[in-house]
Amino acid sequence: MLGRKESCVYLLDGGSEYVLLGGGMVHIVPEILEQLQAFDIDEEKIRRIVIQHSHFDHCGIGPFFKKRWPWMTVTATERTRERLRLQKVIDACERYNRIVLKQYGREQEAHRLGLAFTGVAVEETVSSGDRLCCGDLTLEFFEVPGHSSCSIAVYVPEIKAMFTSDSGGIPCGDEIFTVANSNFDLYIESLGKIAAYDMEAVLAAHYGGVTGPDVPGFMTASMNSALETRKRLEASWARTRDVARSTEEMTHFVMKTMPDNYFAREVISMVIGQMIKYIAGKNP
Repeated sequence: MLGRKESCVYLLDGGSEYVLLGGGMVHIVPEILEQLQAFDIDEEKIRRIVIQHSHFDHCGIGPFFKKRWPWMTVTATERTRERLRLQKVIDACERYNRIVLKQYGREQEAHRLGLAFTGVAVEETVSSGDRLCCGDLTLEFFEVPGHSSCSIAVYVPEIKAMFTSDSGGIPCGDEIFTVANSNFDLYIESLGKIAAYDMEAVLAAHYGGVTGPDVPGFMTASMNSALETRKRLEASWARTRDVARSTEEMTHFVMKTMPDNYFAREVISMVIGQMIKYIAGKNP
């Protein structure tokens, strides 16, 4: 695991080559550079980065490391490629990157390293059922929409490891934060897809993951969290019939349960607002 606890990416070692799973938030670039040196990683062996969906906190390091490693292939779904071509998406990524850099006091360092988000071109697309090799290991891809319309999970059968990005829920202290931004129904369906695999590790893109005997309990807790979160959102919407009011109400509730420096309030509010809009559309 590379980066920081609030934003992790994973370096998969296939022997003859590496794959970087996840595109992280921009502010973790300095840590990754230090970690690559500390772990004596041969950077020329990093042959691919898999961007598991197009949100700002999952592609932030892409532009910097593509410049540093021009031989590296950028892999994602076709939907992710389409979205990352849109100027409004590039602008949104840069806007939220600036929020994160300010939150962690890294504006000057970002300027020195040239960490502005100017976009990242997806060079190779994958979809459900596709397989790619990383040396002696296999990457099996399957689409897990719900958090976003372009989310994809990666399963490595040789080590029974599942890389969920945000589609398996986000560990949050003793809780699991549900992030069904795009489609709540598909999010719950995707949790079921993930849970059906034989797993010894579930690796999230924020706050790490779980291994061994903790895996089944984590997936059950994530499903329970999703169902309970939906009930709370539906109750708030039924009471207020106002997206802005319900978003504020639920953001306040969620922020009280978050560890310190988990995510900026503006980011949490964005996630809650998208889920409320989905609930409102289902319950006009």
